[in-house]
Amino acid sequence: MNIKMQSINLFRNNGLKSTRERLDRQAKRDNQIAFFEQQKENLKNMKTDTIEDISRKLDLLHGYDDQITAAKAEYNNSQMFHILDEASERAEKVAEEAEKYAPKTPEERLEDMIEEATGVDKDAGMLGEAMDELEEITEEMMEESAEELDEMSEELEEVENIDQTQAEMEAANKVSTGILPEKYKRIDYRI
Repeated sequence: MNIKMQSINLFRNNGLKSTRERLDRQAKRDNQIAFFEQQKENLKNMKTDTIEDISRKLDLLHGYDDQITAAKAEYNNSQMFHILDEASERAEKVAEEAEKYAPKTPEERLEDMIEEATGVDKDAGMLGEAMDELEEITEEMMEESAEELDEMSEELEEVENIDQTQAEMEAANKVSTGILPEKYKRIDYRI
């Protein structure tokens, strides 16, 4: 009983090109082996009456076995190269990651600080954040000072109204009691 398995990638090896190529080579090898195994099975059904037919059948059987062995050897040889390819690909990925986290020179750190402060990078930066906070604070202070000015003007108007009413009441009191200041005294002159 021959079972042919197609290449199923259960462990998704980070999508490496070499892994995909290895799976293709495995599928090719499995297809070749399955073909030659089927040919061997077909030999069993072949009728042979003469010694020459049996000899030819035996030659075919050995040829198919040799083909299967050759397919396996070819795959094994390609696997050695695959391991080297995969190692070099992984080394490249590791080098890229290492480069991301490599220590920066003082010039690069200065550039990063400038970008962060001015907000050139994708974040707003410290300067942009400070400006936003300053705008919010000024708006709040303007609103508060406008409210305080309104309250003060209302209080001033009340005080002025109270002073005016008090002055009018004093004048009315003085008029009714007869004590008037000099400027309000009646002048009776007859000519």
